[in-house]
Order: sequence, then C-alpha cells, then structure tokens
Amino acid sequence: MAPPHAKPRIDADAGIASPLGVAIGVADRETIAMVAEAVRTRRLRLAYQPVVLSRDPKRVAFYEGLIRVTEPNGRIIPARDFIGAVEGQELGREIDCAALEFGLATLARNSFLRVSVNMSARSIGYPRWMWTLKRGLDRDPTVGERLILEISENSAMLVPELVLKFMEEVQRRGVAFALDDFGSGFTAIRFFKDFLFDILKIDSQFIRNIHLDPDNQALTKALLSIGRHFEMFTAANGVELPEEAECLRKLGVGCQQGYLYGAPSVKPNWSAAELAKTG
Repeated sequence: MAPPHAKPRIDADAGIASPLGVAIGVADRETIAMVAEAVRTRRLRLAYQPVVLSRDPKRVAFYEGLIRVTEPNGRIIPARDFIGAVEGQELGREIDCAALEFGLATLARNSFLRVSVNMSARSIGYPRWMWTLKRGLDRDPTVGERLILEISENSAMLVPELVLKFMEEVQRRGVAFALDDFGSGFTAIRFFKDFLFDILKIDSQFIRNIHLDPDNQALTKALLSIGRHFEMFTAANGVELPEEAECLRKLGVGCQQGYLYGAPSVKPNWSAAELAKTG
C-alpha cells in the first residue's frame, strides 16, 4: 500500500497517472483521516481473542488484545483495514499507545489475566509509549508478569539491535515477548539466536489445512524445531478447523489461536481464563 504522501503511479508508456495509483492514494488519505479522528475522539477499543492450550483447549493461556476503531454508528473496524496506512507514521505510534493503555488497564482490573498487546519496533523510540509502559509497570508490580508484548517478525527486523536492548531491559520487569507471524518474513539468523523471545507464534499461512498439506506440516515442524532449540514456547495463529487443531496438537504446538476457539471480542467472557488460573 502506497504511503499517503506518495505521488500517483505513472504509466511509463502513457506518461499519465494510473487510475489504480490515484485510487490507492485517495483510499489511504481517507483511511488516515478516519483513524486520526478515532484517536482524537477516543473511539478505540481492544478486542480480545483467546489463545488456548493445545492439550486442553478449554483452558486459556492468555488473550491477545487487538486494536479496533469504532465508527460513530457503532461499526467496529479491525486493524487489518487501517494499520498498513498508518504504521509508518506518528499516528501508528498513537495507535500503539492506545493499545498498550487498554491492555495495561485490563490487567490492572483482572489479576488472573495474562494479555498480549501488539507493538511496532518503531514505538520503542516513542517517548509517550515508553512512558505509558513504565507507568503501568510501576503502578502494579504484578502487571509485568502478566503482560506479553507481541512484535511481528518484519517489525523486529527493522531495528534488531534496538529491539534486543529494549527486550533485555523490559524482561527484567517480568514482561514476556512474542514473535508474531513467525515464518512470514526474513528473520536474520545472526540476530535470531540473540533475540530473547519467549513465545513464537507461527504464521497462519502454514496452519491453513495443515492436516491435508504435507508441505505445511514439514514447514511447521521446522519452525517448531527452531522454537524448541531456543527454548521458546510455540503457538499457532489462524486455527479454524478441528482437523487443523488435532494435527497441531500431535505436532507438539503448545498453544493455538483462531476462530475455532473464539472471535476477537470487545466484550470478552473471562470465565475460561479464571478456570485456567484456578484449575
């Protein structure tokens, strides 16, 4: 997706702006304006999706908090519809701040919960985001032990040295880290062996119909082998079918997440998490 300030694409033969380029530019500007207004008016929410244990799917290991924009008419817009347009801008950092604020507040209100919150590596150098994290950890010492910060593979490789330093500092406060969409990008091995991720979340492209696809099974086994070697817990994204879930369980995936176990909800039922805590 082209950035909003980019010029329309030029047809090399005709020397004129392509209709597709113009359409993309207009769509990006409209998306950015919509998100900026939502941030200004605080029309943001976290939708929580359960991440369950493979060996006992009734038990929730943690919930992932996914940022959502709510329109004035009540319609909820998922991050995939806007994050690409704002990720590289300061607006993306404001979205990360809001997600972290909501996640920390949820943890403070519910002492039995573990929650993961998505962040961009770009936010590590954003003063307000860092202040929000420090304040949340200082207010309640137990929050750090129940907070998981998720960084996508591609984002982590933007500034790997900065991510490594940040992880070392924050893990001292008990915070865990998850490498999201593992297998989707190009993690450099020379950095990967130094990363201190606690959880590897395998990209959904390898999970889809894994019970019928020997190639996906082989690739997932390879990703699991990497996780085990570095003593990282593993989770699978995008599980939708019981057959996929059973195949993943047999392969040894620790946790699973997807619509099979529940859609992201802005009004979650925490009872399963309470059961996992006390059961």
